[in-house]
Amino acid sequence: MSTPYPFTAIVGQDDLRLGLLLNAVSPAVGGVLVRGEKGTAKSTAVRALAALVPEVSVVPGCRFSCDPVSPDPACPDGPHAEAAGVSRAARTVELPVGASEDRLVGALDIERALSEGVKAFEPGLLADAHRGILYVDEVNLLHDHLVDLLLDAAAMGASYVEREGVSVRHAARFLLVGTMNPEEGELRPQLLDRFGLTVEVAASRDTDERVEVVRRRLAYDDDPEGFAARWSGEESALRERIAAARALLPRVVLGDGVLRQIAATCAAFEVDGMRADIVMARTATALAAWAGREEVTADDVRQAALLALPHRRRRNPFDAPGLDEDKLDQTLDEAGPQENNDGDDRPDPDPDGGGDDDGGGGGGVPPQADGDRTPPRGESGDTPSQAPEGSPDAPGRSTGAEQQPVASAEPFRTKMLSVPGLGEGAAGRRSRARTEHGRTTGARRPQGALTKLHLAATVQAAAPHQRARGRSGRGLVVRRDDLRQATREGREGNLVLFVVDASGSMAARQRMSAVKGAVLSLLLDAYQRRDKVGLVTFRGKEAEVALPPTSSVDAAASRLESLPTGGRTPLAAGLLKAHDVLRVERLRDPSRRPLLVVVTDGRATGGPEPVALAGRAGRLHRSEGTASVVVDCESGYVRLGLAGELAQELGGTAVTLDELRADSIAGLVKDVTAAGRAA
Repeated sequence: MSTPYPFTAIVGQDDLRLGLLLNAVSPAVGGVLVRGEKGTAKSTAVRALAALVPEVSVVPGCRFSCDPVSPDPACPDGPHAEAAGVSRAARTVELPVGASEDRLVGALDIERALSEGVKAFEPGLLADAHRGILYVDEVNLLHDHLVDLLLDAAAMGASYVEREGVSVRHAARFLLVGTMNPEEGELRPQLLDRFGLTVEVAASRDTDERVEVVRRRLAYDDDPEGFAARWSGEESALRERIAAARALLPRVVLGDGVLRQIAATCAAFEVDGMRADIVMARTATALAAWAGREEVTADDVRQAALLALPHRRRRNPFDAPGLDEDKLDQTLDEAGPQENNDGDDRPDPDPDGGGDDDGGGGGGVPPQADGDRTPPRGESGDTPSQAPEGSPDAPGRSTGAEQQPVASAEPFRTKMLSVPGLGEGAAGRRSRARTEHGRTTGARRPQGALTKLHLAATVQAAAPHQRARGRSGRGLVVRRDDLRQATREGREGNLVLFVVDASGSMAARQRMSAVKGAVLSLLLDAYQRRDKVGLVTFRGKEAEVALPPTSSVDAAASRLESLPTGGRTPLAAGLLKAHDVLRVERLRDPSRRPLLVVVTDGRATGGPEPVALAGRAGRLHRSEGTASVVVDCESGYVRLGLAGELAQELGGTAVTLDELRADSIAGLVKDVTAAGRAA
């Protein structure tokens, strides 16, 4: 077993270390979510924490790590007779992104359960992590149903496995740590709320600190055991401090004045539900114990707010995480007792460097307000003959010149655009697909491990063989070949590739603002439906991939907001660039079906025969069966209908900006027509 990097040797990252240590002191805090860019010691810190957590005493031979002093009465390996416990180190269990539901929660032997009535249970990772640490790297890439199961177990302290009326329960209390890179996609707000704390980490910009990081890492790589030995004294001291804080925790007093500050803070920042209040109270108590005090102070409440609230204020992927610290200080001053409002006498909640001395750490980053930007005046078009003078599409004097980005209009709820047919992609909420979860549509022989039993089909398969198998009692004689897997239909997530026209014909101020608002609305819809998104833009003489396919819709929104406009309309180049992107993505993830969304007025200019070339590019997508929709951005009194013609070439559907709104025709759901159906 390799020697882990010492926790105390980590340079900087005070918020990260404090969040982990508080959960080690009080697992009831509810875990910590670590958000940050790659290469910021997230995984290193989590793995190093295991060496600091006190050892646990377990019942010998129990697969569920029962405490011999108070064993779980419902333990599947129980009941346990009185016996001396065996001490061992607390486990750190890692949940891989590609884990199955059975690997996480465990699996029942369905054949024995049906034929013998025996609950033969194979424990999963939740059982292995009981009384230890469960680490989920890239938690934002984990399937939603697995995240739901994981967080439910963390909240209830128990895991339930139920299959066709057979139920097994076991204790599952662990320190939950998740890490993620926001650039690869966000967690839903409902799932974010289930993590007790969150911290934001980033690489230091201080030269001396970066030098020290490299120096220590190289020393560790050259001699891991020798490096760890040099830090053994600091590790032992920190381990003792954690144990002392755990012992002190039950004696910490949470006064009514402090509770009022907690409630006032959660109300002031308009967080949903009461979980934030409870987490703040537990975190403030853990902070006091960590500092060696028996009473919670206003500084503890402030630090707890910076750790527990930023991720709970995020309503959609376009909201910046963080807290307004000036507002936080004002709220604490107004709600707190006078003696706690004097900042001169406040004790440091973490005198040994676990947090910032001024209490400003803990992941609380003030939201960055966008500066007021005045969009450029005037309009731009392609040719004077394409629209009558005075219409919104009329050309301006800046034809071909690059225009500054304009702010987007407010996003709105869009109609659902779905890919026709039945797919087999990753679980999501857009198009119909065969999935592990959903309504049962039939049965088949299992391919590999049985996960969802179709009871009626299994009984029907076993019934004709009962006499030949010598059935004599009431039980059904079931063989492995009789088992049937339920086939289910649910929804999948798709790859939604946006191809956005940023040419001069789209550059009119109000028009481009509306277009950006529409694309932002579709991005928000893609986020809610668990899609991957990509962004291709075209203007001037070429097209570019502004954002390769990713699960991070806020990254796409950021690229869209800074999108300049101007120049001619190389529509064919945009479609061909989209074709290249989809070709590569089909090789990477062949089960994820694409949906092409072209946002344009349909004009094509620049180069020889631009209209004919755009038509051929559209037919190329149609020949490969790519589902598509054209969002027609043409406006004005005279409409040329070019977007509709493009939709015909693509074999898809054209919708106007107004028709895209979900409330334009109540209850309408528009399915995109695939090339095969059109043919």
